[in-house]
Amino acid sequence: MKQIITLLILAASIAVSGQVLTIDQCYALSRQNYPLVKQHELIQKTKEYTVQNAWRGYIPQLNVFGQATYQSQTTNFADVFSKFGNLFPSGVSFPVYSKDQYRITGEVNQTVFDGLASKYKKENAETQAEIQEQNVEVNLYSLKDRVNQVYFGVLLIDQQLLLNDIQQHDVQNGIDKAQALVNNGSAYRSSVDELKAQLLQVQQNKVELQSNRRSYLQVLSLLIGKPIDDNTTLTQPQPANLSNDIRRPELTLYDLQKKTYDVQSRQLNTALMPSLNAFFDGSYGRPTLNTVSNDFGAFWVTGIKLNWSLTALYTRKNNKLVYGLNQNDLDIQKEVFLFNTKITLSQQDEQIAKYNDLVANDQKIVDLRVSVKNASDAQLQNGVITGHDYLTQVDAEAQARLNLILHQVQLLQAQYNHQTTSGN
Repeated sequence: MKQIITLLILAASIAVSGQVLTIDQCYALSRQNYPLVKQHELIQKTKEYTVQNAWRGYIPQLNVFGQATYQSQTTNFADVFSKFGNLFPSGVSFPVYSKDQYRITGEVNQTVFDGLASKYKKENAETQAEIQEQNVEVNLYSLKDRVNQVYFGVLLIDQQLLLNDIQQHDVQNGIDKAQALVNNGSAYRSSVDELKAQLLQVQQNKVELQSNRRSYLQVLSLLIGKPIDDNTTLTQPQPANLSNDIRRPELTLYDLQKKTYDVQSRQLNTALMPSLNAFFDGSYGRPTLNTVSNDFGAFWVTGIKLNWSLTALYTRKNNKLVYGLNQNDLDIQKEVFLFNTKITLSQQDEQIAKYNDLVANDQKIVDLRVSVKNASDAQLQNGVITGHDYLTQVDAEAQARLNLILHQVQLLQAQYNHQTTSGN
């Protein structure tokens, strides 16, 4: 009991001097540290620019173009009117067009109605951005499995180190009592030597455990992007609240992908709708709109253009069928994902039930082994048994405690793996 109290005090002092981390903090830090999280900002910026471009179809469009031509012939008014006889008095001259002609034009087009094309471009851009965001979420969620493996690995080693200290104490206690018997001539020196050899073995195991702990902490440090030293304490999580309801981010991703095909299917309707534009053309050149003048001049034309093409009717039905088949394929993928996830949860439920039973039995075994070891301790002190016999009971108790610790940590890890698998 004194040894346990001492260990608790030591653990408390470490928690004060070093940093303390919980598994939820490790989840959050690993998410913040993972390079993929930077894509969130890029996706949002891309969506913003794409949506802006979709609505800019209603901004007046300005085009400038020019041309200089030379043609083989032009309209000859004299030849035309000569066929009707002398309709005009003598001396009347007709305009003659130059064969070299020039024009520079500025055209302004204003979309009045685009058949809802801009609306669906905006909706499609937003949906694509949501899909990309959710893809990132799916990848980030997978970090929880890696954190679970490392975090519970450290917890297991921490418990083994505590057990190692208790084991060292028990062996040292045996050494002291065996040495007293040797000094009194009631026992052989070999009993003390055997106990000392065992103490060295236990101390060597501690060195190996500490090395393994540092390796796990280095991996965890890389995952969370924070420095971790040997004084860092990982708190043991509370038992997880388990549910077989599946709330994984992959399910949202499937729904968003289906939404994309729904938007594209409705977007087919825009190809069957008319578009209406207002325009203004301002030009300078020769000839102008005045058909009886060959002089340079400015002129303009304004009006409304209607464009309505029905050729999309030929492919609309098949395209809608293709989008429907793609949605059905996503439904199948979602169903397969749910099926596999339910199988995994069923296996994890069985593991949790197994570890619960093992922990209950381990506790009974530990209680019995402690009782036997305490009796052996008294027998060693009275010279009834040898140091080897005492070591056998110490090792048996240590193994029983190790099994209990192992199964307790495995139970917690199985619960948190279940929680990660279900998305709860």
